[in-house]
Formats: sequence, structure tokens, C-alpha cells
Amino acid sequence: MSVLGVFLASLLLAAVAPARAAGGGCAAERFSSNRVYAACSDLPHLGASVHWTYDAAASASLSVAFVAAPPSPGGWVAWGLNPTDGGMAGTQALVALPKGGGGGYEVQTFDIEGYSLSAPGKLKYPATDLAAEVAADGRVSVFGKLALQNGTAEVNQVWQVGPVSSGSMVPHAMSSDNKAAMGKLNLLTGAATSSGGGGSNLRKKNTHGILNAVSWGLLLPMGAIFARYLKTFKSADPAWFYLHVACQLIGYGVGVSGWATGIHLGNLSKGITYSLHRNIGITVFALGTLQIFALFLRPKKDHKYRVYWNAYHHSVGYTIIILGIVNIFKGMSILNVEQKWKTGYIITISILGGIAVILEAVTWSIVLKRRKEENKSYNGASNGHLPLSM
Repeated sequence: MSVLGVFLASLLLAAVAPARAAGGGCAAERFSSNRVYAACSDLPHLGASVHWTYDAAASASLSVAFVAAPPSPGGWVAWGLNPTDGGMAGTQALVALPKGGGGGYEVQTFDIEGYSLSAPGKLKYPATDLAAEVAADGRVSVFGKLALQNGTAEVNQVWQVGPVSSGSMVPHAMSSDNKAAMGKLNLLTGAATSSGGGGSNLRKKNTHGILNAVSWGLLLPMGAIFARYLKTFKSADPAWFYLHVACQLIGYGVGVSGWATGIHLGNLSKGITYSLHRNIGITVFALGTLQIFALFLRPKKDHKYRVYWNAYHHSVGYTIIILGIVNIFKGMSILNVEQKWKTGYIITISILGGIAVILEAVTWSIVLKRRKEENKSYNGASNGHLPLSM
């Protein structure tokens, strides 16, 4: 063949290749039961694809088909949407699993709260028309219809494949392809991107947790310890007061930052609400703000209303500390943090609690000793002898 012939043949192949690609990939996939979708996208990892029809104007209904090959015959495949982040935690997942007895595939739904699957459960997106099928080439298709929030245009999608052993799901591999199987999907334009990582929201959640743990969970208890125990020592007056105020004001300032981060995360969490955690957080913030304003209304020591102010100040302060610590553990459960972080915080709180117990004993011994000395002085002054000045 001449050089000119080779050149013309190369041009012909170059012209034909794009046409073949345009008709291949997800566009060439066909489904049973006359399922047809308005758009599709070849996903960048695990050789998967997603098809969808989105009714944005009427009911925000998303009909979807996800196609992927499990790592071995009889394995599982999964696709889901994460309303809050780009990672696994929080994903509302459709998982295709082999039926018992080798009778094809079925779809189970999982509300993934951490980084491991628990029992199947109801999704935060109402899901209907669930089905699954396996093709001759071993690729599994997952079908479903999800009711999204009105106005949804772009979603965080997560997809995964893994093996099945003895009828149970086995965790997926941790290859770079598996760990990068997540990204954004624009339901209107069809643009799909891969995040390949945990997403910025996870950093915001961690920041939210750290700020609140340091403020409500450490600084405020330390401030309470300074106020209750150091003022017993006359040499610590008025240093104990300034230490107490400093801890509480810094703790409140850091806590407000953590609370604001939580409100921001709540606004980003379409479809997911941790009601108890949120309500406790709002209560702690409100009581903390009330304590700050109460400082400007503090009566003088000899004022007749000072005793009532003290009772209010102490009861509200201890309530804030207790609720703050409870909510920190609630947040740790939501984030599914590693056990070492929970253990570290428990140890820290236990140390503060141990110090408080020791100081409580020391304080009572000092108070009782002072009362005993005062009683002796009083008895000595009234034992029947008249004062010399008289």
C-alpha cells in the first residue's frame, strides 16, 4: 500500500471512531420492560454508567438506572445520592443483591449513616419502582424512582461494587478506583464529575465537631470548676473570677462558631435532619446567650436578689454543660468518628470530673474547718465573761 493509501486509511479510521464512540457506551445500553431514559452518563470509575429521566418542573421525580459489573459473579452493585456530602456516610443507596436460591437480583435500600452498612431501611428520599436484572455479560442494572426536593438540579452521587459471600455482602475493595467512585451529577445538563475524595462538607462537619467539643465540652466545664472551687481559697480572689469569665466567654465565642457551622450544614442537608442533635444544639446556644446577658444584670453581693440570681446562674450553667456533653456524643455518633476520638474525649472529661471530685472534697474540708473555727470564736466570746471594754 502506498503512503497516500495509508494516510487516507488513517483519516477514514479517525472519522469513523468518534461515530462509533457516540453510538457506544451508555447510549448503546438497552433495558427490559421497555425502560427508556432521557439522558445517560458513563461514570469515570468502575466501568459503570447511569441513566435517568428527571421531571424537574412537576414532582421532582427522578427515574434512574445504574449499570455496573460486580467484581465477581454474584456480587453486589450499589448507587445512591448523598444529600449532604460527596462521601459514603449519609448516602441514600439502592443496592442490588442476589436473591436467595439463585433467582436473579433484588434491590434493597440503605440509609448509610456511617462507613458501614447496617440493616436495610427506609430512605429519606421516597423510593418506588425498585427492580434489578443481570445481563448475559454479567453486568447488573439497578432501577428505581426517587422523589427529590423541588428545585434540585445537581446531586452528589456515590456508586460501588463488591462481592457476596455466603449470602451476605462483603465490603468493597479499597483500590483507587473504588475510593474515587463518587462525584456530582447535574440532572439538567447531564454533566458528571468525579470528586475522588471525601468532599468539603466532611471537613465542615469535622470543624463543627471540634469547635463544639472544645467550647461546650471543655472550656465551659473548666470555667465552672474555677468558679466553684478556687473561690474557696482566699488567696485566689479575684483571680478565680477572671479565670471563670475568660473560660466562659472564650468557650461561648468558640461555641457560637461551632453552632453557626452546624446551622450552615443543616441548610446544606436537603432531606436529612438530625432533629434531636439540632434541638439540643439550639437549646445550648440559647441558654448560653442568656447567661452572657445575665452578666449585665448581676446584683451586688449584698443585694437581696443576689441569692436568686446565683441560683439561676448555677442551674442554667450546669444545664448547659450537661446538654453540651450529651450533644457532643450525639454528634460523634452521627459522624461515626473512630473509637479513639471518643475514648480521648471520655478520658479528658473523666480527668476534669476527677479533679472536680477531689476539689469538692478539699472545699468541704476547708468550709467545715472554717465553720468550726467560727463556732469556737463565737463560743469564746459568749462564755459568761464580759468583754473587757465594758
